[in-house]
Amino acid sequence: MSYLSDIEIAQRTQMEPITEVAKKLGIAEDDLELYGRYKAKVTFDLWEKIKEREDGKLILVTAITPTPAGEGKTTTSVGLAQALAKLGKKATLALREPSLGPVFGIKGGAAGGGYSQVVPMEDINVHFTGDFHAVTSAHNLLAAMLDNSVQQGNPLNIDPRRIEFRRVLDMNDRSLRSIVIGLGGKANGVPREDGFDITVASEVMAILCLSQGIEDLKERLGNIIVAYTYDDKPVTAKDLEAQGAMAMLLKDAIKPNLVQTLEHVPAFIHGGPFANIAHGCNSVMATKYGLKLADYFVTEAGFAADLGAEKFLDIKCRLAGLKPSAVVIVATIRALKMHGGAKKEELGKVDMKTLEAGIPNLEKHVENILSYGLPAVVALNAFPTDTEEELKFIQEKCARLGVPVVESDIWAKGGAGGIKMAEKVIEACEKPNAFHYLYDEKQSPKEKIEKIATEIYGADGVVYTDKAEKDLKKIHELGKDELLVCMAKTQASISDDPNKKGRPTNYKLTVREVRLSAGAGFIIPITGSIMTMPGLPKRPAACGIDVDENGKVSGLF
Repeated sequence: MSYLSDIEIAQRTQMEPITEVAKKLGIAEDDLELYGRYKAKVTFDLWEKIKEREDGKLILVTAITPTPAGEGKTTTSVGLAQALAKLGKKATLALREPSLGPVFGIKGGAAGGGYSQVVPMEDINVHFTGDFHAVTSAHNLLAAMLDNSVQQGNPLNIDPRRIEFRRVLDMNDRSLRSIVIGLGGKANGVPREDGFDITVASEVMAILCLSQGIEDLKERLGNIIVAYTYDDKPVTAKDLEAQGAMAMLLKDAIKPNLVQTLEHVPAFIHGGPFANIAHGCNSVMATKYGLKLADYFVTEAGFAADLGAEKFLDIKCRLAGLKPSAVVIVATIRALKMHGGAKKEELGKVDMKTLEAGIPNLEKHVENILSYGLPAVVALNAFPTDTEEELKFIQEKCARLGVPVVESDIWAKGGAGGIKMAEKVIEACEKPNAFHYLYDEKQSPKEKIEKIATEIYGADGVVYTDKAEKDLKKIHELGKDELLVCMAKTQASISDDPNKKGRPTNYKLTVREVRLSAGAGFIIPITGSIMTMPGLPKRPAACGIDVDENGKVSGLF
């Protein structure tokens, strides 16, 4: 049987004008800034009209540790919103914007799949409304002003050897990880070592997603620490007088984007910090709009529950005052078999031994969510090779934890394939909820890091390199110990070793350095071999993407 590709399904769908989609949430055309017929930004004026309304139910979608077999977290988020709408609920969702890095690299886009997608998917995956370009420009403006200050007599007494602020680019380009700038003579600047991170790892991206208005945005931007002086004093964006111009570049990017699903359910797509090297959630603004405008609001957090969900719950919910009503944990039988040691080409075979070996990964993620005091539902994305025996086995395992398991077929059937899932989620939203954070922000950075490592990752403890110790000492001297923790860790394992599948035990987490994001409001422990500028694979996805003379895109998933 041949299946249509995601892009073919999306291109065959007749979209509704975004003005009509907005009406489903009670948004008038005057409260939209249109980007063509099918995309729009919502205005700040709309927020003033709705901010006193009661919030709807907040449903977080997370997943097991990702594998090459695929799990379908974004697809499930879209399908769940569509299923809720089919049940007559006023529903919407919010997702992150895709980065061009994975779009042209290996991971793919972030618009869902099959009959549970957001559209126009080509636009969403490439350029969209220009938010990522605005973040890149604002970030690199600050980098340019920083180097220019050193060049123009260095009035702030900046030590070029202690410049902490790297440049960014929204593309996987390993060649830019470590570079030397300022070569070619005095007129070209002061020579120094520098490097690039990917835009989604930018502190400016994190700030955009956490800010709750222009003034909040400017204050956070001004607090970015970019360097240190010769006498060891921090230099901020405010010291360089850069925050106003940076905010000007972001004045439109801070407004949430409104699009639609294939079944015309309204969807916010806004912001895109990675979850393995940033906090992995869509913007606070989009979330707040969605909660005020709908009775059921679905959102996702990047990668698995150890990364995206932990950061959503401990960082975003704390900073924005959010309380989830329920959490959906996405898994597939195929992916659990991979965690049990099965090879990708063998995943279609019934193999209870590898399924049993792999299910501890799911159990750990379920336990993590329950530890926050939240009701959970396990959603199994259906594949034709799944069997009743395998499904029953997983249901029995999760029943011991008090969590329901429901199979969904939202990739092939859209919202209709997620009705049972939606019903279970509605039930979960009405269950007792004792949501609490994992750690107290007044704890020391090491106490917070070790709490995450031992309770969420299952590590026996934490090992700090000499550099990490020095970084933490500096953070203490700056009076920043009470900042939250945003772990940078591989997404391929619950541990810091991407080769350890399932539920790793008997290991210690290694923190090799700790970065300070004073504007965003957290510190970033860098663990294992995680890179803040990814590279392309041997054959990038870009090799299969094309456009014809009529502008029709092909090969984009």
